[in-house]
Amino acid sequence: MAALAVVSAVGLVVDDRVLVGAPIWAKPFKFSVSFVAYCLTLAWMLTLLTRGQRIGRWAGHVVVLTSLIEMVIITAQVVRGKRSHFNTATAFDSALWNTMGTTIIVLWAATLVIAVLLLRTRITDRAAALAVRGGVLTALAGAALGFLMTLPSESGQAPEGLDAAGTVGAHSVGVPDGGPSMPLTGWSTTGGDLRAPHFVGMHALQLMPLVLIALVLLAPRFAPLRDAGVRLRLVRVAVGGYAAFVVLITWQALRGQPLIHPDGITLAAAGAILAAVAYGARRALRPSAPARPTRTDAEQEPVA
Repeated sequence: MAALAVVSAVGLVVDDRVLVGAPIWAKPFKFSVSFVAYCLTLAWMLTLLTRGQRIGRWAGHVVVLTSLIEMVIITAQVVRGKRSHFNTATAFDSALWNTMGTTIIVLWAATLVIAVLLLRTRITDRAAALAVRGGVLTALAGAALGFLMTLPSESGQAPEGLDAAGTVGAHSVGVPDGGPSMPLTGWSTTGGDLRAPHFVGMHALQLMPLVLIALVLLAPRFAPLRDAGVRLRLVRVAVGGYAAFVVLITWQALRGQPLIHPDGITLAAAGAILAAVAYGARRALRPSAPARPTRTDAEQEPVA
């Protein structure tokens, strides 16, 4: 994936073709970079397993194989100048799209297997356990949001004015794919875009462990963070707030609302989430209560 990211970056420079309103090499570049982060994080998480290591190793092999198939198809369609996603224009395009659909389901199932193993494994540090488990479960939910894009699109017109008969599904909600979009991400600025919650949800896999790493690194400078109980509570707040944010932007996208143009209801919900996170963080920073001393048997028995 790292090598393909380099190849795709070169393609962005030397190939000026545009497909669905974006440089044609943008999709393989973004996907390969995303898979680098995804697979590196899963590989690290597999080292934490205390049971089921063999099952986890095979699940990791499945993730590698299915992601490779996915990227081969995406890159091959780029070379052909065709869409990889939602393309059913010809029997060949339809077969490739169906293969991609199958491989992504298998990849999701393999990640679910790893998540179950992580839920069952014993991780001594409770904050680390929550960061890992919360991250992988949120990532699974974010990945599952991708299946919403495969549903038949309500838009009656395909991108670039083409007949929509050759496409099934879409990234955007309420507008055709390929319209005005945000720089870099390519997310729609005129309608909802399901890629936003899909992306944000999936990368909880990296962000939740990074939150814990940041807390540990800051602990020498900030005394409250040296308390394991404080770190655990802050990770709880982070996982809960992040999950709520994913739900919010999913709801926003399904209402056909651009991510960068929220209405009053969306802003109010975002404010409520932010306030809850701030309150939770403030409460979490309180030092843990000292453990109550237990009386020994000698102390409980009266002295003769």
